[in-house]
Amino acid sequence: MQPADDHWIRDARRAIGDRVRVQRMHLDLTQERLAELTGLDRSTIQRVEYGEESKISHLLLIARALRVHVTYLLS
Repeated sequence: MQPADDHWIRDARRAIGDRVRVQRMHLDLTQERLAELTGLDRSTIQRVEYGEESKISHLLLIARALRVHVTYLLS
């Protein structure tokens, strides 16, 4: 059995991070302010934006703070 090709996962997480960053900047929010609005650490916001982390619970909090539906971040 061949190992799963996980490149698409990395690419999808990067795309999610890009959408988070673009929407955050559109709302003129810093990573620090978004962290305050979500209750997450700024380092978590940074990891999401860099595509290193995409826990659904974090994305739900971020989507609410960014005033978008979570499907926008996942699409």
